[in-house]
Amino acid sequence: MNKLAGIQEFVAVVDAGGFSAAAERLHMSRSAVGKTVARLEQRLGVRLCHRTTRAFALTAEGHAFYERSLRVLAEVEAAEFALTSEMAEPAGRMRISVPAIFGRRCVAPVVFDLARQYPRLRFDVSFTDRTVDLIEEGYDLIVRNTVLPDRAGLSARRIARQRMAICASPDYLAARGTPGALDDIAAHDAITYGRDGNARPWLFPDGRGGTFAAPTRSLLIVDDLEAAADAAASGLGLVWSPCWLIRDHVRAGRLVQVLIGLEPLIFDTFAVWPTAPFMPARLRVLVDALASRLPGMTGADREIK
Repeated sequence: MNKLAGIQEFVAVVDAGGFSAAAERLHMSRSAVGKTVARLEQRLGVRLCHRTTRAFALTAEGHAFYERSLRVLAEVEAAEFALTSEMAEPAGRMRISVPAIFGRRCVAPVVFDLARQYPRLRFDVSFTDRTVDLIEEGYDLIVRNTVLPDRAGLSARRIARQRMAICASPDYLAARGTPGALDDIAAHDAITYGRDGNARPWLFPDGRGGTFAAPTRSLLIVDDLEAAADAAASGLGLVWSPCWLIRDHVRAGRLVQVLIGLEPLIFDTFAVWPTAPFMPARLRVLVDALASRLPGMTGADREIK
């Protein structure tokens, strides 16, 4: 027995407000729709609706069955969409917003590879650190290095973990000495990230699920993380920076990591998109690619390599 037989017709009758309107939507005769719903009632052993030539009304059982039927049909539709989506080549336009530096250095290479792999994909990428309203501004996806507030209609997935480290140039350390503990940082020059003259604190896990700020003395405050790393590489002081940003400097010998034994702070990075019954293949491919290729260091992996 086909357990779904008659359910689609019944839901159509309820949605249309009657048998005649439902018959038009389904491209069936009114009598055929009526007989289908009658057979469903007979199989279930309950009356789902009261109907006359002029009126239609659901019974209490009909109301309950209608709500459940909607969920069943939605699941069937989602399963069919998922199957066809898996087989379909990702295509269409993707409008995304990413943080400026993290986007250029980490996200952009992933997007470029996807554009080469799937010629039918089109990307419109905005590199900005400003607050973006995903829904109001019409983005398909945004990437942000922060915990986003709960908001109805949005879905999110963690796609990266950014581990922080303290570094300085060999010349600076030779002249000023290497800090052996966090308290030593206060005696050193610090290059800090900040805006409007307000330096962002250098944060570390406190062992209780929270964070504490290390004491710093800012010699230079910049609103660009790359500039901060470059300043440290030129010998101006210590810098607290994401490992992915300073890795090339460390490998080239321009920067040396200090206080390696400390538990580092890790920032989570999220992809956020509008919630929908179905996730288009183009969106799924992008999110999966970001999650598989963006930085994902653990707290145990403290040394930059």
